Amino acid sequence: MPLSDTRLRTLTPQDKPYRMSDGGGLFVQVAPSGSRLWRMAYRYDGKQKLLAFGAYPAISLARARELRAEAKSLLAEGIDPGAHAKAEKAAQAAITEHTFDRIAAELVEKLRKEGKADVTLTKKQWLLDMASAGFGDRPITAITAADILATLRKVEAKGNYESAKRLRSTIGQVFRYAIATARAENDPTYGLRGALIAPKVSHMAAITDWDGFGDLIRAIWDYEGGSPSTRAALKLMALLYTRPGELRLALWEEFNLDEGIWTIPAARTKMRREHTKPLPRLAVEMLRTLQSETGSNYRAFPSSIARDKPISENTLNQALRRMGFDKHEHTSHGFRASASSLLNESGLWNADAIEAELGHVGADEVRRAYHRAHYWDERVKMTDWWSDEITRFVKPWPHP
Repeated sequence: MPLSDTRLRTLTPQDKPYRMSDGGGLFVQVAPSGSRLWRMAYRYDGKQKLLAFGAYPAISLARARELRAEAKSLLAEGIDPGAHAKAEKAAQAAITEHTFDRIAAELVEKLRKEGKADVTLTKKQWLLDMASAGFGDRPITAITAADILATLRKVEAKGNYESAKRLRSTIGQVFRYAIATARAENDPTYGLRGALIAPKVSHMAAITDWDGFGDLIRAIWDYEGGSPSTRAALKLMALLYTRPGELRLALWEEFNLDEGIWTIPAARTKMRREHTKPLPRLAVEMLRTLQSETGSNYRAFPSSIARDKPISENTLNQALRRMGFDKHEHTSHGFRASASSLLNESGLWNADAIEAELGHVGADEVRRAYHRAHYWDERVKMTDWWSDEITRFVKPWPHP
């Protein structure tokens, strides 16, 4: 017997769920809690299936019958109404949930959990914010190559060719993540690779001859500006030639000054693997002196403005500017090029040992392990030699 609104309103719960049929596969299921849920039983491809239409009275009897009729119409066309409903739900989710901003936020969180450095995540978020201004609230499947190009052109129009290139790459990363998580089918940035103005390749400015490097060392050791952290960091950059971020963000717990070893954690290295560096005696002396001044802070190189933050790379570069070295002559990152050039020029050291000390990684894992183990003794001797070469430029013996 078909149901009626009067009958539906008078249905009472029992100890177990029970069904009341309206015919044509449509029924209401009464739960022990008293809820009345519309369901439709049907067969598709030889299998018994169920459709859920919602709860009565939110879904009225008349509306439930309309939904039954729509489902039967789909079945008549050979379409599974359950699969059809899921597809519609997914399409709606793509409009309301799967926006570029939401997927980008997921990607950034994924990278954070994978241990990407904070500075890397900050740069990526900066780029994503530019993309967000153009199409962040739109469904990712509705964003076209033309939409992305319009955003890239705005960056390019300001002469920021490198930023435009990186922005295209970052937007593409979001699309590829969406494809991997079944929320997009293609990456529109693929076809934009030749559309942007190619930025000029520029290398980090560095002094790579001994005479010029000697002038730089003397200026650093004579420098009396800045904080103790800044002065010590500049000297240690010259001695250890690490990447600026590896040194600036160092924590005291990473240093074993008794053994003369510094272990840089994987999260802070460019290659995302732990890098152990031998410390020459002069570096150990400098660190002990600095620790007596900043040792109460967990950071080895705290900012003088905000003690819970490290000094910035701009602080180091500004100090070099004050010494008279402009940005086209030498930067804090340039110490790596200086050391690489002069160590190789000396002819005293195996090129692979130099690469291992710089923290560079070959493509072969066996070669990578060989670098770390076999060249350690040579790297220790090399760092001592490099320290002695630096001290030749400063008379008397340079104390921290």
